[in-house]
Amino acid sequence: MDLVIFLPLLIIMGAFMFFASRRQKKAMQATIDLHNSLKIGDRIHTTSGLQGTITRITDDYIDLEIAPGVVTTWMKLAVRDRIESDVDEGNDELTEHTNDTDGYKND
Repeated sequence: MDLVIFLPLLIIMGAFMFFASRRQKKAMQATIDLHNSLKIGDRIHTTSGLQGTITRITDDYIDLEIAPGVVTTWMKLAVRDRIESDVDEGNDELTEHTNDTDGYKND
């Protein structure tokens, strides 16, 4: 009788653990793919929030230019994501503000 009560609970907990580990494996693989695809000239964010441009890449480290002439060395593991250029979005925002007569967005 006790086994019948705990069996559904054990099944639910097993399913939760399975899906949680699967999600974690996917996130880890995405991070590995990002680190392998980095190249010189990419703009990135670090895990601490610093933005920079990659100037040199080795197996475990990258050099980031964080200001003109200021280069720092970071572990590749500190790279959180790549900054995609938002040139088109910036132009759309400029167009929206230019079309308004009072300078504010009208929702």
